[in-house]
Amino acid sequence: MLRRPISRAPAKPNNATRATCSSPAPASNPYPSKRRSGKIAHRRWSAGPTFTQGCWGLGMNSKRLTGERRVIIAGIAGNVMEWYDFSVYGYFAANIGRHFFPAQNAVSSLIAAFGVFAAGFLMRPLGSLLFGHIGDKMGRKAALTASVALMAIPTFLIGALPSYQQIGVTASVLLVLMRLLQGLSVGGEYTISSIFLVEQSVAGRRGFFGSFAEVGACSGVLLGSALSALVTSALDRAMLDSWGWRIPFLIGVTVGIVGLYIRRHVIEESAPQSRQQKTSSPIREALTEWRTILRLIGLGAVGAVGFYMSFVYVTTYLRQIDHIAQSTALDINTISMAVLLLLLAPVGALSDRCGRKPVLLVATGGMLLMAWPLFWMLHHSAAFVILLGQIGFAVLSACFWGTIPATMVELVPERVRCTVLSLGYNTGMAILGGLTPMVAVYTIKRSQYDLSPAFLLMAAAAVSLVVVTALRETYKISLPGIAAAQAEAA
Repeated sequence: MLRRPISRAPAKPNNATRATCSSPAPASNPYPSKRRSGKIAHRRWSAGPTFTQGCWGLGMNSKRLTGERRVIIAGIAGNVMEWYDFSVYGYFAANIGRHFFPAQNAVSSLIAAFGVFAAGFLMRPLGSLLFGHIGDKMGRKAALTASVALMAIPTFLIGALPSYQQIGVTASVLLVLMRLLQGLSVGGEYTISSIFLVEQSVAGRRGFFGSFAEVGACSGVLLGSALSALVTSALDRAMLDSWGWRIPFLIGVTVGIVGLYIRRHVIEESAPQSRQQKTSSPIREALTEWRTILRLIGLGAVGAVGFYMSFVYVTTYLRQIDHIAQSTALDINTISMAVLLLLLAPVGALSDRCGRKPVLLVATGGMLLMAWPLFWMLHHSAAFVILLGQIGFAVLSACFWGTIPATMVELVPERVRCTVLSLGYNTGMAILGGLTPMVAVYTIKRSQYDLSPAFLLMAAAAVSLVVVTALRETYKISLPGIAAAQAEAA
Protein backbone atom coordinates (compact mmCIF):
# COMPACT_ATOMS: atom_id res chain seq x y z
CA MET A 1 0.00 0.00 0.00
CA LEU A 2 1.40 3.32 -1.05
CA ARG A 3 1.71 5.96 1.61
CA ARG A 4 0.99 9.57 0.90
CA PRO A 5 4.26 11.50 1.31
CA ILE A 6 4.36 13.87 4.29
CA SER A 7 5.06 17.45 3.26
CA ARG A 8 7.43 19.26 5.50
CA ALA A 9 7.92 22.99 5.74
CA PRO A 10 11.43 24.05 4.84
CA ALA A 11 13.69 24.66 7.81
CA LYS A 12 13.86 28.30 8.94
CA PRO A 13 17.26 29.83 8.47
CA ASN A 14 19.18 30.55 11.63
CA ASN A 15 21.04 33.76 12.36
CA ALA A 16 24.28 32.38 10.93
CA THR A 17 22.78 31.67 7.52
CA ARG A 18 20.55 34.74 7.19
CA ALA A 19 21.18 36.80 4.08
CA THR A 20 22.70 40.21 4.41
CA CYS A 21 23.61 42.91 1.96
CA SER A 22 27.15 41.60 1.75
CA SER A 23 26.23 37.90 1.43
CA PRO A 24 25.02 36.21 -1.76
CA ALA A 25 21.33 35.69 -2.34
CA PRO A 26 19.92 32.25 -1.43
CA ALA A 27 19.67 29.73 -4.22
CA SER A 28 15.92 29.24 -3.89
CA ASN A 29 13.28 31.81 -3.17
CA PRO A 30 12.43 31.41 0.54
CA TYR A 31 9.13 33.25 0.04
CA PRO A 32 7.08 31.06 -2.35
CA SER A 33 3.91 32.54 -3.72
CA LYS A 34 0.57 31.09 -4.81
CA ARG A 35 -2.20 32.43 -6.95
CA ARG A 36 -5.42 32.84 -4.97
CA SER A 37 -8.44 34.38 -6.67
CA GLY A 38 -6.29 36.00 -9.26
CA LYS A 39 -4.07 37.72 -6.65
CA ILE A 40 -0.62 36.77 -5.47
CA ALA A 41 -0.48 36.03 -1.75
CA HIS A 42 2.89 35.73 -0.02
CA ARG A 43 3.72 33.42 2.88
CA ARG A 44 6.57 34.83 4.97
CA TRP A 45 8.72 33.53 7.73
CA SER A 46 9.48 35.71 10.72
CA ALA A 47 13.14 34.73 10.67
CA GLY A 48 14.48 38.03 9.23
CA PRO A 49 14.96 40.05 6.06
CA THR A 50 16.12 38.67 2.78
CA PHE A 51 18.99 40.06 0.78
CA THR A 52 16.65 42.38 -1.14
CA GLN A 53 14.80 43.53 1.97
CA GLY A 54 18.04 44.19 3.85
CA CYS A 55 19.42 46.31 1.05
CA TRP A 56 16.09 48.12 0.74
CA GLY A 57 16.13 48.79 4.49
CA LEU A 58 19.58 50.28 4.29
CA GLY A 59 18.45 52.34 1.35
CA MET A 60 15.50 53.61 3.33
CA ASN A 61 17.78 54.45 6.25
CA SER A 62 20.10 56.30 3.90
CA LYS A 63 17.19 58.23 2.44
CA ARG A 64 15.92 59.02 5.95
CA LEU A 65 19.32 60.31 7.03
CA THR A 66 19.61 62.40 3.89
CA GLY A 67 16.15 63.83 4.53
CA GLU A 68 17.08 64.65 8.10
CA ARG A 69 20.23 66.45 6.98
CA ARG A 70 18.25 68.48 4.44
CA VAL A 71 15.75 69.51 7.11
CA ILE A 72 18.52 70.57 9.51
CA ILE A 73 20.50 72.49 6.89
CA ALA A 74 17.40 74.31 5.66
CA GLY A 75 16.34 75.08 9.22
CA ILE A 76 19.63 76.62 10.38
CA ALA A 77 20.68 78.46 7.18
CA GLY A 78 18.89 81.70 7.93
CA ASN A 79 19.75 81.69 11.61
CA VAL A 80 23.45 81.73 10.76
CA MET A 81 23.00 84.90 8.70
CA GLU A 82 20.75 86.75 11.10
CA TRP A 83 22.72 86.12 14.26
CA TYR A 84 26.01 86.76 12.49
CA ASP A 85 24.88 90.31 11.86
CA PHE A 86 23.46 90.94 15.32
CA SER A 87 26.64 89.68 16.96
CA VAL A 88 28.93 91.74 14.72
CA TYR A 89 26.96 94.87 15.59
CA GLY A 90 27.32 94.13 19.29
CA TYR A 91 31.07 93.51 19.00
CA PHE A 92 31.72 96.78 17.13
CA ALA A 93 29.16 98.89 19.01
CA ALA A 94 31.82 101.25 20.33
CA ASN A 95 33.22 101.87 16.82
CA ILE A 96 29.73 102.35 15.40
CA GLY A 97 28.88 104.78 18.19
CA ARG A 98 31.88 106.97 17.38
CA HIS A 99 31.04 107.06 13.65
CA PHE A 100 27.27 107.57 13.81
CA PHE A 101 26.60 109.08 17.25
CA PRO A 102 29.63 111.22 18.13
CA ALA A 103 29.53 112.68 21.65
CA GLN A 104 31.87 114.31 24.12
CA ASN A 105 31.36 111.38 26.51
CA ALA A 106 32.35 107.92 25.20
CA VAL A 107 29.76 106.26 27.47
CA SER A 108 26.96 108.40 25.99
CA SER A 109 28.06 107.43 22.48
CA LEU A 110 28.07 103.76 23.46
CA ILE A 111 24.60 104.01 25.01
CA ALA A 112 23.32 105.58 21.76
CA ALA A 113 24.81 102.75 19.70
CA PHE A 114 23.24 100.13 21.96
CA GLY A 115 19.99 102.11 21.76
CA VAL A 116 19.94 101.49 18.02
CA PHE A 117 20.73 97.84 18.77
CA ALA A 118 17.62 97.80 20.99
CA ALA A 119 15.56 99.55 18.29
CA GLY A 120 16.12 96.58 16.01
CA PHE A 121 14.74 94.32 18.71
CA LEU A 122 11.68 96.49 19.20
CA MET A 123 10.68 95.70 15.61
CA ARG A 124 10.70 91.99 16.33
CA PRO A 125 7.08 91.79 17.56
CA LEU A 126 5.93 93.40 14.30
CA GLY A 127 8.10 90.98 12.37
CA SER A 128 6.60 88.11 14.32
CA LEU A 129 3.08 89.16 13.30
CA LEU A 130 4.11 89.55 9.64
CA PHE A 131 6.10 86.34 9.25
CA GLY A 132 3.90 84.39 11.65
CA HIS A 133 0.91 85.22 9.46
CA ILE A 134 2.84 84.12 6.37
CA GLY A 135 3.94 80.90 8.06
CA ASP A 136 0.43 79.96 9.22
CA LYS A 137 -1.28 80.94 5.94
CA MET A 138 1.25 80.31 3.17
CA GLY A 139 3.61 77.78 4.70
CA ARG A 140 6.92 77.63 6.53
CA LYS A 141 9.03 77.82 3.36
CA ALA A 142 7.61 81.16 2.24
CA ALA A 143 8.21 82.74 5.65
CA LEU A 144 11.74 81.36 6.01
CA THR A 145 12.82 82.42 2.52
CA ALA A 146 11.49 85.96 2.90
CA SER A 147 13.08 86.48 6.32
CA VAL A 148 16.63 85.63 5.23
CA ALA A 149 16.35 87.84 2.12
CA LEU A 150 15.22 90.79 4.24
CA MET A 151 18.22 90.42 6.54
CA ALA A 152 21.00 90.18 3.94
CA ILE A 153 20.47 93.57 2.23
CA PRO A 154 20.50 95.84 5.33
CA THR A 155 23.55 94.00 6.67
CA PHE A 156 25.55 94.91 3.58
CA LEU A 157 24.29 98.50 3.59
CA ILE A 158 25.38 99.07 7.21
CA GLY A 159 28.94 98.33 6.12
CA ALA A 160 28.64 100.79 3.24
CA LEU A 161 26.89 103.71 5.00
CA PRO A 162 28.68 107.07 5.13
CA SER A 163 29.51 108.27 8.64
CA TYR A 164 28.12 111.18 10.64
CA GLN A 165 31.19 113.24 9.74
CA GLN A 166 30.38 112.80 6.03
CA ILE A 167 26.61 113.36 5.76
CA GLY A 168 25.60 114.46 9.25
CA VAL A 169 22.48 113.25 11.02
CA THR A 170 21.29 111.48 7.85
CA ALA A 171 23.86 108.77 8.60
CA SER A 172 22.34 108.18 12.03
CA VAL A 173 18.83 108.00 10.56
CA LEU A 174 19.89 105.52 7.86
CA LEU A 175 21.60 103.29 10.44
CA VAL A 176 18.43 103.23 12.55
CA LEU A 177 16.38 102.35 9.44
CA MET A 178 18.69 99.45 8.57
CA ARG A 179 18.44 98.11 12.12
CA LEU A 180 14.64 98.35 12.02
CA LEU A 181 14.53 96.28 8.81
CA GLN A 182 16.83 93.70 10.35
CA GLY A 183 14.69 93.53 13.47
CA LEU A 184 11.62 92.97 11.33
CA SER A 185 13.37 90.03 9.67
CA VAL A 186 14.59 88.44 12.90
CA GLY A 187 11.01 88.57 14.20
CA GLY A 188 10.15 85.63 11.97
CA GLU A 189 13.40 83.74 11.51
CA TYR A 190 14.31 81.97 14.75
CA THR A 191 10.86 80.87 15.83
CA ILE A 192 9.62 79.68 12.44
CA SER A 193 12.84 77.76 11.83
CA SER A 194 12.35 76.14 15.26
CA ILE A 195 8.80 75.18 14.32
CA PHE A 196 9.95 73.81 10.97
CA LEU A 197 12.66 71.65 12.57
CA VAL A 198 10.44 70.28 15.34
CA GLU A 199 7.48 69.57 13.05
CA GLN A 200 9.72 67.76 10.54
CA SER A 201 11.50 65.69 13.20
CA VAL A 202 11.06 61.95 13.66
CA ALA A 203 9.32 60.52 16.71
CA GLY A 204 11.23 60.90 19.96
CA ARG A 205 13.77 63.37 18.55
CA ARG A 206 11.97 66.71 18.76
CA GLY A 207 14.43 68.06 21.31
CA PHE A 208 17.43 67.04 19.22
CA PHE A 209 16.06 68.49 15.97
CA GLY A 210 14.80 71.65 17.66
CA SER A 211 18.21 72.31 19.19
CA PHE A 212 19.62 72.92 15.71
CA ALA A 213 17.69 76.19 15.50
CA GLU A 214 19.97 77.45 18.24
CA VAL A 215 22.96 75.68 16.65
CA GLY A 216 22.37 77.87 13.59
CA ALA A 217 22.05 81.02 15.71
CA CYS A 218 25.10 80.09 17.75
CA SER A 219 27.07 79.33 14.59
CA GLY A 220 26.24 82.79 13.28
CA VAL A 221 27.38 84.41 16.51
CA LEU A 222 30.53 82.28 16.51
CA LEU A 223 31.23 83.16 12.88
CA GLY A 224 30.75 86.84 13.66
CA SER A 225 32.96 86.58 16.74
CA ALA A 226 35.70 84.70 14.91
CA LEU A 227 35.71 87.08 11.93
CA SER A 228 35.66 90.10 14.26
CA ALA A 229 38.61 88.66 16.19
CA LEU A 230 40.48 88.07 12.92
CA VAL A 231 39.88 91.63 11.71
CA THR A 232 40.80 93.08 15.10
CA SER A 233 44.03 91.09 15.23
CA ALA A 234 45.05 91.86 11.64
CA LEU A 235 44.52 95.63 11.77
CA ASP A 236 45.90 98.24 14.10
CA ARG A 237 43.54 100.31 16.22
CA ALA A 238 43.47 103.31 13.89
CA MET A 239 42.69 101.23 10.79
CA LEU A 240 40.05 99.24 12.66
CA ASP A 241 38.28 102.36 13.87
CA SER A 242 38.53 104.08 10.50
CA TRP A 243 37.26 101.37 8.14
CA GLY A 244 38.13 97.89 9.44
CA TRP A 245 34.89 97.51 11.43
CA ARG A 246 32.94 97.62 8.13
CA ILE A 247 34.52 94.43 6.75
CA PRO A 248 32.37 91.89 8.66
CA PHE A 249 29.18 93.68 7.52
CA LEU A 250 30.24 93.68 3.88
CA ILE A 251 31.22 89.99 4.01
CA GLY A 252 27.86 89.19 5.61
CA VAL A 253 26.06 89.51 2.28
CA THR A 254 27.73 86.31 1.03
CA VAL A 255 26.37 84.44 4.05
CA GLY A 256 22.92 85.77 3.19
CA ILE A 257 23.13 84.66 -0.44
CA VAL A 258 24.07 81.12 0.59
CA GLY A 259 21.22 81.02 3.12
CA LEU A 260 18.73 82.25 0.53
CA TYR A 261 19.82 79.61 -1.98
CA ILE A 262 19.44 76.83 0.57
CA ARG A 263 16.01 78.02 1.65
CA ARG A 264 14.73 78.23 -1.92
CA HIS A 265 16.08 74.91 -3.18
CA VAL A 266 16.29 72.59 -0.16
CA ILE A 267 13.03 73.11 1.74
CA GLU A 268 10.33 70.92 0.23
CA GLU A 269 7.53 71.82 2.63
CA SER A 270 5.46 74.57 1.11
CA ALA A 271 2.30 74.66 3.18
CA PRO A 272 1.35 74.56 6.81
CA GLN A 273 0.80 71.21 8.45
CA SER A 274 -2.61 69.87 7.48
CA ARG A 275 -3.64 67.88 10.53
CA GLN A 276 -5.87 70.74 11.68
CA GLN A 277 -8.04 73.16 9.76
CA LYS A 278 -6.21 76.36 8.83
CA THR A 279 -7.37 79.53 10.53
CA SER A 280 -8.65 82.39 8.40
CA SER A 281 -7.09 85.08 10.60
CA PRO A 282 -3.94 83.90 12.42
CA ILE A 283 -3.27 87.26 14.08
CA ARG A 284 -6.77 87.68 15.53
CA GLU A 285 -6.89 84.10 16.75
CA ALA A 286 -3.35 84.34 18.15
CA LEU A 287 -4.41 87.18 20.44
CA THR A 288 -6.93 84.84 22.10
CA GLU A 289 -3.94 82.77 23.23
CA TRP A 290 -2.65 85.64 25.41
CA ARG A 291 -1.97 83.33 28.37
CA THR A 292 0.35 81.24 26.22
CA ILE A 293 2.07 84.39 24.96
CA LEU A 294 2.71 85.54 28.54
CA ARG A 295 4.11 82.12 29.44
CA LEU A 296 6.48 82.28 26.46
CA ILE A 297 7.70 85.73 27.53
CA GLY A 298 8.37 84.55 31.08
CA LEU A 299 9.93 81.30 29.92
CA GLY A 300 12.37 83.10 27.63
CA ALA A 301 13.38 85.83 30.11
CA VAL A 302 16.55 84.10 31.33
CA GLY A 303 17.55 83.22 27.77
CA ALA A 304 17.06 86.76 26.50
CA VAL A 305 18.96 88.51 29.29
CA GLY A 306 21.52 85.72 29.71
CA PHE A 307 22.54 85.44 26.07
CA TYR A 308 22.89 89.14 25.37
CA MET A 309 24.58 89.74 28.69
CA SER A 310 27.02 86.83 28.41
CA PHE A 311 27.85 86.73 24.72
CA VAL A 312 27.13 90.17 23.22
CA TYR A 313 27.62 92.81 25.91
CA VAL A 314 30.42 90.88 27.60
CA THR A 315 33.05 91.88 25.04
CA THR A 316 32.32 95.54 25.72
CA TYR A 317 32.37 94.81 29.47
CA LEU A 318 35.78 93.17 29.29
CA ARG A 319 37.24 96.06 27.29
CA GLN A 320 35.77 98.98 29.21
CA ILE A 321 35.51 97.61 32.76
CA ASP A 322 38.34 95.06 32.90
CA HIS A 323 40.49 97.03 30.39
CA ILE A 324 41.33 93.90 28.41
CA ALA A 325 42.51 94.20 24.81
CA GLN A 326 39.71 93.91 22.27
CA SER A 327 41.35 90.96 20.53
CA THR A 328 41.67 89.07 23.84
CA ALA A 329 38.04 89.76 24.73
CA LEU A 330 36.90 88.45 21.35
CA ASP A 331 39.11 85.34 21.71
CA ILE A 332 37.55 84.55 25.10
CA ASN A 333 34.06 85.06 23.69
CA THR A 334 34.81 82.88 20.67
CA ILE A 335 36.06 79.98 22.82
CA SER A 336 33.04 80.12 25.12
CA MET A 337 30.71 80.32 22.13
CA ALA A 338 32.34 77.20 20.69
CA VAL A 339 31.65 75.39 23.99
CA LEU A 340 28.01 76.47 23.81
CA LEU A 341 27.75 75.30 20.20
CA LEU A 342 29.15 71.85 20.99
CA LEU A 343 26.75 71.30 23.90
CA LEU A 344 23.47 72.33 22.25
CA ALA A 345 22.64 69.17 20.27
CA PRO A 346 23.60 66.77 23.12
CA VAL A 347 21.42 68.76 25.51
CA GLY A 348 18.53 68.60 23.04
CA ALA A 349 18.97 64.83 22.80
CA LEU A 350 19.13 64.62 26.60
CA SER A 351 15.76 66.36 26.85
CA ASP A 352 14.33 63.63 24.59
CA ARG A 353 15.41 61.02 27.14
CA CYS A 354 14.79 62.61 30.53
CA GLY A 355 12.31 65.38 29.67
CA ARG A 356 12.33 69.11 29.00
CA LYS A 357 11.49 70.19 32.53
CA PRO A 358 14.49 68.73 34.44
CA VAL A 359 16.96 70.27 31.98
CA LEU A 360 15.25 73.67 32.13
CA LEU A 361 15.22 73.55 35.94
CA VAL A 362 18.99 73.07 35.89
CA ALA A 363 19.37 76.01 33.48
CA THR A 364 17.15 78.51 35.30
CA GLY A 365 18.07 77.44 38.83
CA GLY A 366 21.76 77.37 37.98
CA MET A 367 21.64 80.84 36.46
CA LEU A 368 19.87 82.20 39.55
CA LEU A 369 22.51 80.77 41.90
CA MET A 370 25.62 81.22 39.76
CA ALA A 371 25.12 84.59 38.03
CA TRP A 372 26.99 86.63 40.63
CA PRO A 373 29.89 84.18 41.12
CA LEU A 374 30.37 83.88 37.37
CA PHE A 375 30.30 87.65 36.93
CA TRP A 376 32.88 87.93 39.69
CA MET A 377 35.09 85.63 37.61
CA LEU A 378 34.51 87.83 34.55
CA HIS A 379 35.77 90.78 36.57
CA HIS A 380 38.97 88.99 37.55
CA SER A 381 42.38 90.24 36.45
CA ALA A 382 43.52 86.84 35.08
CA ALA A 383 42.36 85.99 31.55
CA PHE A 384 42.14 82.28 32.41
CA VAL A 385 39.70 82.95 35.26
CA ILE A 386 37.64 85.17 32.95
CA LEU A 387 37.51 82.36 30.41
CA LEU A 388 36.31 79.88 33.06
CA GLY A 389 33.55 82.28 34.08
CA GLN A 390 32.48 82.70 30.48
CA ILE A 391 32.46 78.91 29.96
CA GLY A 392 30.28 78.58 33.06
CA PHE A 393 27.73 80.86 31.42
CA ALA A 394 28.05 78.81 28.22
CA VAL A 395 27.18 75.54 29.99
CA LEU A 396 24.10 77.00 31.69
CA SER A 397 23.02 78.70 28.46
CA ALA A 398 23.35 75.38 26.58
CA CYS A 399 20.97 73.72 29.05
CA PHE A 400 18.41 76.41 28.28
CA TRP A 401 18.83 76.94 24.54
CA GLY A 402 19.26 73.27 23.66
CA THR A 403 15.86 72.50 25.19
CA ILE A 404 13.74 75.60 24.63
CA PRO A 405 12.83 75.24 20.90
CA ALA A 406 10.98 71.94 21.35
CA THR A 407 9.48 73.16 24.63
CA MET A 408 8.01 76.26 23.00
CA VAL A 409 6.62 74.35 20.00
CA GLU A 410 4.93 71.86 22.34
CA LEU A 411 3.26 74.72 24.24
CA VAL A 412 1.46 76.28 21.26
CA PRO A 413 -1.57 75.00 19.26
CA GLU A 414 -0.68 74.07 15.71
CA ARG A 415 -3.26 76.17 13.87
CA VAL A 416 -1.63 79.44 15.03
CA ARG A 417 1.75 78.10 16.05
CA CYS A 418 3.87 80.44 13.94
CA THR A 419 2.04 83.59 15.01
CA VAL A 420 1.68 82.83 18.73
CA LEU A 421 5.19 81.48 19.18
CA SER A 422 6.79 84.29 17.18
CA LEU A 423 4.82 86.98 19.03
CA GLY A 424 5.49 85.60 22.52
CA TYR A 425 9.16 84.85 21.99
CA ASN A 426 10.01 88.08 20.14
CA THR A 427 8.09 90.34 22.51
CA GLY A 428 10.20 89.01 25.37
CA MET A 429 13.36 89.34 23.32
CA ALA A 430 12.51 92.91 22.31
CA ILE A 431 11.82 94.08 25.86
CA LEU A 432 14.44 92.05 27.72
CA GLY A 433 17.15 90.99 25.28
CA GLY A 434 17.36 94.16 23.21
CA LEU A 435 17.55 96.44 26.23
CA THR A 436 20.05 94.30 28.16
CA PRO A 437 23.34 95.82 26.88
CA MET A 438 22.09 99.39 27.29
CA VAL A 439 20.64 98.75 30.76
CA ALA A 440 23.84 96.99 31.84
CA VAL A 441 25.95 100.00 30.84
CA TYR A 442 23.52 102.32 32.63
CA THR A 443 23.36 100.32 35.87
CA ILE A 444 27.16 100.21 36.16
CA LYS A 445 27.35 103.95 35.54
CA ARG A 446 24.64 104.76 38.11
CA SER A 447 25.60 102.28 40.82
CA GLN A 448 29.37 102.46 40.36
CA TYR A 449 29.31 98.71 41.06
CA ASP A 450 30.96 96.66 38.32
CA LEU A 451 29.05 93.46 39.14
CA SER A 452 25.59 95.04 39.04
CA PRO A 453 24.61 93.35 35.71
CA ALA A 454 24.58 90.03 37.57
CA PHE A 455 21.47 91.11 39.45
CA LEU A 456 19.61 91.72 36.19
CA LEU A 457 20.40 88.17 35.16
CA MET A 458 19.32 86.77 38.54
CA ALA A 459 15.96 88.56 38.31
CA ALA A 460 15.33 87.14 34.82
CA ALA A 461 16.30 83.64 36.00
CA ALA A 462 13.84 83.86 38.90
CA VAL A 463 10.97 84.71 36.51
CA SER A 464 11.80 81.83 34.15
CA LEU A 465 12.20 79.40 37.06
CA VAL A 466 8.63 80.10 38.18
CA VAL A 467 7.30 79.42 34.66
CA VAL A 468 9.34 76.21 34.26
CA THR A 469 8.10 74.89 37.60
CA ALA A 470 4.50 75.14 36.35
CA LEU A 471 5.17 73.41 32.99
CA ARG A 472 3.60 70.07 32.10
CA GLU A 473 6.00 67.46 30.77
CA THR A 474 5.22 66.65 27.13
CA TYR A 475 8.35 65.05 25.72
CA LYS A 476 6.75 61.57 25.49
CA ILE A 477 3.55 62.79 23.81
CA SER A 478 3.22 63.22 20.05
CA LEU A 479 2.42 66.66 18.67
CA PRO A 480 -1.10 65.56 17.61
CA GLY A 481 -1.58 64.15 21.12
CA ILE A 482 -0.49 67.44 22.67
CA ALA A 483 -2.88 69.29 20.34
CA ALA A 484 -5.75 67.02 21.35
CA ALA A 485 -5.01 67.59 25.05
CA GLN A 486 -4.89 71.36 24.49
CA ALA A 487 -8.22 71.30 22.64
CA GLU A 488 -9.79 69.23 25.41
CA ALA A 489 -8.48 71.60 28.07
CA ALA A 490 -9.83 74.58 26.15
